[in-house]
Amino acid sequence: MYKNFFKRILDLLIATIGLILTFPFLFIIYIILYKQNRGAAFFFQERPGKNQIPFNIIKFKTMSDAKSIDGKLLPDNQRITKAGKIIRKLSIDELPQLLNVFKGDMSLIGPRPLLYKYMPLYSEEQLRRHNVRPGITGWAQVNGRNAISWTRKFELDIEYVNNLSLFLDIKILWLTFIKVIKTEGVNQTDDRPMMPFDGSN
Repeated sequence: MYKNFFKRILDLLIATIGLILTFPFLFIIYIILYKQNRGAAFFFQERPGKNQIPFNIIKFKTMSDAKSIDGKLLPDNQRITKAGKIIRKLSIDELPQLLNVFKGDMSLIGPRPLLYKYMPLYSEEQLRRHNVRPGITGWAQVNGRNAISWTRKFELDIEYVNNLSLFLDIKILWLTFIKVIKTEGVNQTDDRPMMPFDGSN
């Protein structure tokens, strides 16, 4: 009952309240990034959602579009802006995803939506992470994120799918809050970048 009905109701309720309460703050961040990024305050990227249905994830744009002489984007740690570095450290860049939750593309809690290019590399078991809506935070995020291997991340994602419950979601929300307060491990950092998935660990 929770998985198929109440989880969505809870998502809508929290996303609505969250957007209302944080709107003044989000608007200030929007203005800062709009000026810094010459009119581009948001970052949109197509990701696979529940049942692998595509959607556009929304984040605050924390990196420039600086490219090398051969026209390729520079590494992330060379493109992140001064404001973007602070925003990412505090996980503020994730807040616009409340709009994704409101629309039904995402849930507050679930496996993080990864890039489409990884889809052919997943095993049948790993593909089960798409049996539920992706989340802003998840079981893997509060258990190490970039400090653990891809194999372990996917194991934690499947563990969440298998054990999805109100109690587990509350536990993940609480652990996420603690990690954000401590600014540890919830978001990507310069010293612990997320390495691309290549089908192995």
